[in-house]
Amino acid sequence: MEILVFKTNVEDRKHVRKLFRILRAIQGILKWNVDLEDNDKVLRVEAVSLSPHAIENVMQRAGYYCKELEG
Repeated sequence: MEILVFKTNVEDRKHVRKLFRILRAIQGILKWNVDLEDNDKVLRVEAVSLSPHAIENVMQRAGYYCKELEG
């Protein structure tokens, strides 16, 4: 299992609800959350065998900015 961390432009709970439908369809995601209080609106994803690029692509196709934060 790995934890992937992304900077996003998710603004509010309405967007988070939209993400629920999008992210639950991605095989390999175990758990995820968005920190709406953080300036970077950080998306944290616990996943198995999933590339950060795959999540970025899905988020971008849904109309969101999403870029992996390297730690």
